[in-house]
Amino acid sequence: MDPIYIFIVVILLALAVIGLIVGVSNDAVNFLNSAIGSKAAPRWIIMTVASAGIIIGALSSSGMMEVARSGVFYPDQFTFSDVMMLFLGVMFANVILLDMFNTFGLPTSTTVSLVFGLLGAAIAVAATKIIGSDTLTMADLSGYINSGKAMVIISAILVSVAVAFVAGSIIMYVTRLIFTFHYKKVFSRIGYLWCGIAFTAISYFAVFKGLKDSGIFSNETLDFVQSNLLLTLTGLWLGWSILMALLQHIFKVNILKITILAGTFSLALAFAGNDLVNFIGVPIAGLDSYKIAAQTGNDQMMMGGLMEPVKTNFIFLLAAGIIMVLTLWTSKKAKSVSDTEINLAKQDEGAERFGSTLFSRSLVRLALSTNKSVEKVLPESLLRWINKRFLPLREGEYGGEKAHFDMIRATLNLTVASLLIAFATSLKLPLSTTYVTFMVAMGSSLADRAWGRESAVYRITGVLTVISGWFVTAVIAFIIAFAITMALVYGKIIAIIAVTALCAYMFIQSSILHRKREAKAEEHEKKHTNNEEADEVVNRCIFEVIDTMGKVTDIYQQTLMGVFNENRKLLRQMLKDSNELFYQARERKYEVMPTLQKLQHNYIDNGHYYVQVVDYMSEVTKALVHITRPCFEHIDNNHEGLSKEQVDDLIFINNEVSKIYDRINIMLRTNDFRDIETVMRMRDGLFESIDEAVKRQLKRIKSKSTSTKASMLYLNILNETKTMVLQSRNLLKSQKYFLEKRSNTQ
Repeated sequence: MDPIYIFIVVILLALAVIGLIVGVSNDAVNFLNSAIGSKAAPRWIIMTVASAGIIIGALSSSGMMEVARSGVFYPDQFTFSDVMMLFLGVMFANVILLDMFNTFGLPTSTTVSLVFGLLGAAIAVAATKIIGSDTLTMADLSGYINSGKAMVIISAILVSVAVAFVAGSIIMYVTRLIFTFHYKKVFSRIGYLWCGIAFTAISYFAVFKGLKDSGIFSNETLDFVQSNLLLTLTGLWLGWSILMALLQHIFKVNILKITILAGTFSLALAFAGNDLVNFIGVPIAGLDSYKIAAQTGNDQMMMGGLMEPVKTNFIFLLAAGIIMVLTLWTSKKAKSVSDTEINLAKQDEGAERFGSTLFSRSLVRLALSTNKSVEKVLPESLLRWINKRFLPLREGEYGGEKAHFDMIRATLNLTVASLLIAFATSLKLPLSTTYVTFMVAMGSSLADRAWGRESAVYRITGVLTVISGWFVTAVIAFIIAFAITMALVYGKIIAIIAVTALCAYMFIQSSILHRKREAKAEEHEKKHTNNEEADEVVNRCIFEVIDTMGKVTDIYQQTLMGVFNENRKLLRQMLKDSNELFYQARERKYEVMPTLQKLQHNYIDNGHYYVQVVDYMSEVTKALVHITRPCFEHIDNNHEGLSKEQVDDLIFINNEVSKIYDRINIMLRTNDFRDIETVMRMRDGLFESIDEAVKRQLKRIKSKSTSTKASMLYLNILNETKTMVLQSRNLLKSQKYFLEKRSNTQ
């Protein structure tokens, strides 16, 4: 047999390891977020519980491996050579796609990625067989592909997304009416019944989703439970409720924490037991295919043997479980994906990751008008009672822990997700655990009034972004797998080496990109830690102003040089840098209130000057963007460059601006503002020069000695320069008053 197949098997096993890493990084959000978001326990305890669930689930996952080898295509219609290229194309596509989503912190479905990757790769191989045949046509494609499987998955996803969101919203709303945010008093009376329900759902889920195919429970036991479901659930509820009551009232145990950790264990177990096939199912199928073909040495033998029941080697399952656990503890990308969901569901407001869209704004307006209509119908006494039930604790303190949401919501997220997934599994409906857990969390956060008027439009945009990414997953997985498999089939060893190198390069680059983003996030977090003293806050503010103004000076000068020399690469970088500076300044505006709270009472008199400083800093960076963007677009579109007269004028203006900013930056660094009047005179002189330059340009326009596009760019630079310098001088003045008032209070 050709040695190339040994090489392919080695690559598949290597991709299995990478697949486990990127898969856990993406799916950890399913079972970690409720416990982490509610601070139910220290992070190491949560991770330990999840790790135990992963190991047990991995060891019981063998029965799910058939999905990778016969769930989407008919292996008896493909040769050994065909399926090896098919499996290799699927794994390349799977790793590339999941790593891309992880890098940008977006949760997606590994199940959908696998199924549609298999579908794309199988169609690619089948198409090559049909193209190479004189008797087959594309109408015969159905003989190779189990196309009905994909349609069932798509329909199940659509239904599960809506059902999970609605169920999470309704049940959370009712739950909050019962317990309120000040839930300790009510929970001390009936909490054991609530946790009994949760434990019943979680244990049922663990059996029917996580351990159903493990062999731990006999078929007779499972059939009895299904036949007597109501009786079984009632018995479980009574048993768990009694145990919870004993723990709560006699042993004084916080049963909410135990329930959340149990749910975390259950979801982690189900994840490893059912989703492990998404990461190692294809490589194991490739290894088994090689073993089957090696017995005959014929790489053209048909692979009907893949349709036989599979029993995966215990060592492979244990090794996969260990790799997943190590990834869980070490992956920075797993934290990024978790942070996305937690930030969308957090109870308190703050800086939002996502922006605003027309659709999200329309939804918020529709919700507000609907709410007003409902309030007109309901009695005022009922509305007052409802609003009282939703009064949150102060300063984001929930259940005695500073958390993103309280343990009541965390328990509900785990319970409802477990119930929905277990119910769908019992009906043999394909379902994505990612989609269900995410949408339940979003529905519960909406019902819990976490999406207030200050944050709703941004949260909705975030949810819609994630949901759209889910459906894009199917399309992208199909396209990437189809394209890569086609290349592998026709390119053979050259294509295999090229795609392997490309995949490795993309994986390395995405890791570098993610590290950079994480470093920025960590730096930002250090700057804005909640335990900063007032003087530390002031010193940080001073540093940020100095740093921003220094960057503004450099970007402005570099941008003009880029326009003069028509340097597109430099202008692209300046546009990127100015945009980043603007977003940082805009983010500071969102953080004004928390910063003012940290300044304490002895800074109240000068707090409004800090607000002015932040506002002027935002305006300066906005004007800078309005210079860099048109400059880049002008050169990027290959328009005619500036004339010699225009360049001479801008060089003179740039020199004047540089002198002003040199003075400004010196005063900011030394906190010596004695030259502020000098800056004002220099500013007035600059404005006169700009006015004269505008007049000269109008004359050139009248004489038609310059192009229209160049004239528009030139006038835009002058006008925005005027705005930028004006706002910079205002910033300097406010910074002066801010620091003078500060020294007077000390």
